[in-house]
This record gives sequence, C-alpha cells and structure tokens, in this order.
Amino acid sequence: MQHDTFIGQVQARAHLGSRGAAETATRASLETLAERVPATLAEHLAAQLPREIGEHLRRVALAADEPETGIRMSSQEFFERVAQRASTGYPKAVHESRCVVEVVGEATDSVLTEKVRQSLDAELAEVLFSGSQGTAHHAR
Repeated sequence: MQHDTFIGQVQARAHLGSRGAAETATRASLETLAERVPATLAEHLAAQLPREIGEHLRRVALAADEPETGIRMSSQEFFERVAQRASTGYPKAVHESRCVVEVVGEATDSVLTEKVRQSLDAELAEVLFSGSQGTAHHAR
C-alpha cells in the first residue's frame, strides 16, 4: 500500500476533514503503539508499511531512551497518550486509533498484525482491533 492510499483510507474511515488530520491521527496512533509493543515488533511492522508511515514506529521504537520491550499501559493510558499527541479528545482518539490499526492490518502481513494484537493486554487489543465500524466511544 502506498503512503497516499494509506492516509486516504485513514481519512475516509475516521471521517476526518483533511489529509493533515489523517496524518496526525496516524502519527499519534503509531508512535503510541511503538511505545507499547516490543521494539523488534514495531520495527517489523514499520518495515511492511510505506516508509513515511513506518517512520512513526521507528522513531519511537528505536529511540535511545526507550526500553527494549513495550511499556505496560492500560487501555485508558494508551488512548490518553494518543489524544495528547493528536491534540484531540479521548473518544476521538479511540476512534481514530482503531481506524489507523484497521488500515495497518490491511497493509501488512496478518501474522504480524496478530503478533501485535497478542503483545497487548486483552482490553486494549479488543478496543484497538475493533475496526472503524465499532462503537465510537470507550468507557474510561
């Protein structure tokens, strides 16, 4: 999948008003995901994405101050980090992250996507992998 197609898919599924908003949602979601999953898994995922999109994962996963394994965080903490990075509200961050992960799943190997899912706690995986058609809000 090409960069423009990826961002276009995120924009359409998340019902965002601009490509810039889709870029922001993608960056915020993938940077936070890179904090949460093991660095090697983030790198493998980045390798299957368009270069510019994969950089969001690499920048965080390969940062000198990041641990080798994913940072444990609750579902709430994950989406609060996305919301902060995207300068948006919590419910919008949940929906946009689900849309980004849905497009990532279509752009990458399903085995790799399943490894990402397995590296997350059950609650976060359930919400994050519920897709663009799932409920727009998640209880805090």
